[in-house]
Amino acid sequence: MNKKEEIRSVRRAHRFDEDALAGYLCRNLSDFPPKITVRQFGYGQSNPTFLITAGKTEYVLRKKPPGKLLPSAHAVDREYRIIKALEDTDVPVPRVYLLCEDESIVGTPFYIMEKVEGRIFRYPTAPEITSAEERHAIFESMNETLAKIHQVDWKAAGLSDFGKPGNYMARQISRWTKQYEASKTDQIESMDNLIQWLSRNIPDDDCTTIVHGDFRLENLIIHPTEPRVAATLDWELSTLGHPLADLAYNCFGYYFPSRGEQLSGYSDFDLKSFGIPSEKEYIAAYCRQTGRERIRNWEFFVAFGIFRLAAIVQGVYKRGLDGNASSADAKTYGELVQFLSDMGWKIVSEK
Repeated sequence: MNKKEEIRSVRRAHRFDEDALAGYLCRNLSDFPPKITVRQFGYGQSNPTFLITAGKTEYVLRKKPPGKLLPSAHAVDREYRIIKALEDTDVPVPRVYLLCEDESIVGTPFYIMEKVEGRIFRYPTAPEITSAEERHAIFESMNETLAKIHQVDWKAAGLSDFGKPGNYMARQISRWTKQYEASKTDQIESMDNLIQWLSRNIPDDDCTTIVHGDFRLENLIIHPTEPRVAATLDWELSTLGHPLADLAYNCFGYYFPSRGEQLSGYSDFDLKSFGIPSEKEYIAAYCRQTGRERIRNWEFFVAFGIFRLAAIVQGVYKRGLDGNASSADAKTYGELVQFLSDMGWKIVSEK
């Protein structure tokens, strides 16, 4: 959101009555001016996101996309709720101002939050940074932020009903296996092996925390001049779950090469010279932050995350074959499913 070239005119499919929005905000936010300008962030969020300029102040509006949606998809009300709950914790989040569930205003539910100034790095290696020391400090801050999320007292924060505590991994494996089978197009032996192995090797550790669900560098706003996280964005997939699923997802960069066409990481980098901590160092830092002695069954959580991603990609591939995918590249994802399945199975079969 920090790059001017990512802010553009509102797409035709996402246009709404800007005067109706201005009137609503004028009535519901104190000292809000009657005139606004609306621009759209161009980078591909699943929930359309807009820059609202009102006088000298800028806000961000995030809304459900138009059209028929699955009942639980694009839940901006959940995003608003979790961000609001975290405002009084030490987790860096934007301030949220209001949630509007009246679809007559902009066509779908939306919420308004502050625009946090800072930098967003679209690639996990943050190539814009020239200093290895600064990059290292940013990775440390990212690690610290994830640890802060997982240490929030979710009951005290009023989030007891934000998900189902316990049995998270078994439920997730079941859910994504069903999703994969429903969109299956080819027989992939490594995927079948991986599903069976995960089902039989669920760890006894069944702790519950808030999980972000999509925690990665791209979903963080880094302070404009300091190497620290200023805000955590994109809480669409957040719930109550197992924190190590979040950590493993955050560590995918250690498994994917920097030149991957659909997935990019730093497995082929000289990490030390680039300022990126090793996976071992990153996990050790997380353990220090959260008071864990060590992490058992790490391969399980990494393999689960790769399996989940493969199931998601398979769904995109199937929709591409059926001709109703949102991405023009969806048909190219078939090879990626095979790649991910092979990687996940290799991790657990060779441990």
